[in-house]
Amino acid sequence: MEKKLKYYDLMEDLRAKILNGEIRPGEKLPSENELSAEYNISRQTVRKALQILQDEGYVYAEHGRGTFCSEMMRHNKNSKNIAVITTYLSDYIFPRVIEGIDRVLTEHGYSILLKNTRNSRSIEARCLEELLQKDIDGVIVEPSKSQIFCKHVNLYEILDQYDIPYVFIQGKYAQLKNKPHILLDDCKGGYLVTQHLISLGHRDIVGVFKADDIQGQQRHKGYVRALQEAGINYDPDKVIWFHTEDRKTHPYQLMRQMAANRKEVPFTAVVAYNDQTAVKILQALEEEGLTCPDDISITGYDNSYLASSCKVPLTTIAHPQEKLGEMAAELLLQLIQNSSVERDKTNIVIEPELVVRSSCRTI
Repeated sequence: MEKKLKYYDLMEDLRAKILNGEIRPGEKLPSENELSAEYNISRQTVRKALQILQDEGYVYAEHGRGTFCSEMMRHNKNSKNIAVITTYLSDYIFPRVIEGIDRVLTEHGYSILLKNTRNSRSIEARCLEELLQKDIDGVIVEPSKSQIFCKHVNLYEILDQYDIPYVFIQGKYAQLKNKPHILLDDCKGGYLVTQHLISLGHRDIVGVFKADDIQGQQRHKGYVRALQEAGINYDPDKVIWFHTEDRKTHPYQLMRQMAANRKEVPFTAVVAYNDQTAVKILQALEEEGLTCPDDISITGYDNSYLASSCKVPLTTIAHPQEKLGEMAAELLLQLIQNSSVERDKTNIVIEPELVVRSSCRTI
């Protein structure tokens, strides 16, 4: 275990120096003897670390000359490649967001390198490390678990060092809050759906929110604000929090429990984190013999295909999916052409709109 840690630590240290430009493309690395002495490890351990870096494309060896930093780390400023990192690719609203990005970039002669993190921080970091070895002109990023402290900010700082612009969509990290971004005003969106239910006479309103992204936190904030304005006390027993890993089961299971115990915690409406969650909630209520909207009113968020095709069409918040993608691509192209775009033109917040359908009723 000790040897593994030693070669792994050396490999990580050398990789960091390559990524941050301390070791430049074409530059010769210290010899095995020099690294062995500097890190107080055996030459065999050094050789193991260098082999991993060579396998990953960071370095190459020339017989009789030594080990050199790969030319892949030299960035061409006009590659016509744009990287797009999203949490998911093939379901829900993501295909239409990507379609909007692709339309604009294709019109301007760019190709897309598409990456999918499955909303994993570690996968996002690996994607960025991989992209730093490629020729790219810019990056569009939907951050993973954006509410949680980001431990790989250094990779974004390296993008800054390489003058590779990036634009966040649908979320942003607290440490990078002033970097270019395009977001929906999720606080106002959460406020609008909650206010709509209140206007229909509902006062016992359950909220179901995602804890590990900024959208969930902001939608919860809007929910709280609407309750406060209406003079309704906030009840933590009427709020369900879930995470990425349990998003398919936790809201469903807890909603079934709440529906079975309505005498203990009465409610007549549910504000769901998004349309996917709303569909799970609808299924849970039906399992407990409740119908929407006769027994329980439900709102979604995102105006996805699920909202309109659901068994009970959902009242929801419009999400300009393709338009958001187009805006992100257009902003990134501006940054590529002019890195000094004014901040108020790079920090864009889209106003949400309420879409009223049949999943809510007056009581």
